Amino acid sequence: MPFEKINALSREGTPFLFLSDFKAENVEVFTLDELKKSDIEFAICEEYVYKAHPHFLKKSPLDFALYKKKFDAIIEEIRSGNTYILNLTQPTVIDTELSLQEIYALANAHYKLRYKDEFVCFSPEKFVQINDDIIHTFPMKGTIDAAIPHAEEKILANAKEMAEHIMIVDLLRNDLSIVARDVKVDRFRYTQKIQAGEKELWQVSSHISGVLPKDWREHLGDILHSLLPAGSISGAPKKSTLDIIEKTEMYERGFFSGVFGLFDGQSFDSGVMIRFIEKTRDGYVYKSGGGITLDSDAVSEYEEMLDKIYLP
Repeated sequence: MPFEKINALSREGTPFLFLSDFKAENVEVFTLDELKKSDIEFAICEEYVYKAHPHFLKKSPLDFALYKKKFDAIIEEIRSGNTYILNLTQPTVIDTELSLQEIYALANAHYKLRYKDEFVCFSPEKFVQINDDIIHTFPMKGTIDAAIPHAEEKILANAKEMAEHIMIVDLLRNDLSIVARDVKVDRFRYTQKIQAGEKELWQVSSHISGVLPKDWREHLGDILHSLLPAGSISGAPKKSTLDIIEKTEMYERGFFSGVFGLFDGQSFDSGVMIRFIEKTRDGYVYKSGGGITLDSDAVSEYEEMLDKIYLP
């Protein structure tokens, strides 16, 4: 079992890469020696420099009327009390002259992964990070076009964005409490500017941490299993929300919105697999979305989904 392999490798202090699909049903674990023989590339970089690349990217998104039908179904589920925040995602067909290998090589991002000739992701979002027995998570929830006048102030003052962010912080605080003690919000709703193709976006994040048992390396696989799927990219309450996602999105997320991470022998770092391009029989598909609450507006959410489709 993959999570048992993670327990064994982390107990031994053996570095490894792991990746999990959204549902935590398809999990792969590679020691760094095994990785050398595979067609998989990854990079985790705290500091990266954005460089513009003039590459053509054409989007052929889901028709707004079809998106709104799904959006309205989620609003009804919220009104019925079955969920209070749900991350609605959809696939968008894209056209680019680049290969997955070229996209990976050109991309500048905190977390980068190319899995064979199947998919590539270039994510700005951490899942969990573990250093010195402290587990950290940094949920990202809320984006706005930085070109809008006073954009940073507007998103921080937006009541809908505030409510959505509070819900996700509360969900992830509860998630960390399953595996850690003394869980606290270290920093609430801070902004970072990220490059989204030709646009700049303000992204809103928070920092939550907790104290793990001293023997956490004996149980790293169990810890990860308890925390998946990632709350920031699913919703809350998690179990009922996952059921609604299954019946409403009507496509397979696969590894999109799953997680990949590196254990270096002492510490662990991982990212949520968003900003995700998959190669299919019909060409490239870019999967993206955003959180829906009772106060959400269908047009704004649709535009946010499309804003997240870019090559970094």
